[in-house]
Amino acid sequence: MVTFTLPPAQAATATTHHRTTHRHAAATASASGNPVILTAQPGTELDKQARLLNAEDIATSRRHKEEPLVLIGSAALSTRKGESAALFVELQSAALCGSAGCSADVYLRQKGEWVKILDSVSGEISVLPTSHRGMHDLMIDGTDKWVWDGSTYQDTIGAAPIGNLRGEIEQFQEQKTAHKSSTKGH
Repeated sequence: MVTFTLPPAQAATATTHHRTTHRHAAATASASGNPVILTAQPGTELDKQARLLNAEDIATSRRHKEEPLVLIGSAALSTRKGESAALFVELQSAALCGSAGCSADVYLRQKGEWVKILDSVSGEISVLPTSHRGMHDLMIDGTDKWVWDGSTYQDTIGAAPIGNLRGEIEQFQEQKTAHKSSTKGH
């Protein structure tokens, strides 16, 4: 499993020269899956693609006067041999990482374009030997299994219901709309 995420406190004070330039992985793959190892690979074609795909986040970091560290990796996710490998991207900077660490996105090449198939996960990523619909399952942070639904990865851990959150949001939006309508005439 991948074991490195730059803590926010260190990310805020680290300079590009002092930051770790890769995530460390366990020496051998276990039955729980093969680790996805993310490393800095400046100037490579995958690095260029990762920077294009994440241009908005890179710009956000630069607006905060930080140059983000771009970590990339690739892994075969398809159970079919010969399919292209997925691109894993993590940006590290104080502006982009939170209390859960830095998050990674996963892209898959489809019809000549990179398509995001997993968005903003934090923690260690491993490719599991199990699969759904022709794609290997992913384990995030050792406890959170994600499975392929045919177009994207879906979390298998269901979120606990939070009361009547949807109803409360709809009520708030209706009140806000009513308030705007009543103040337009003034």
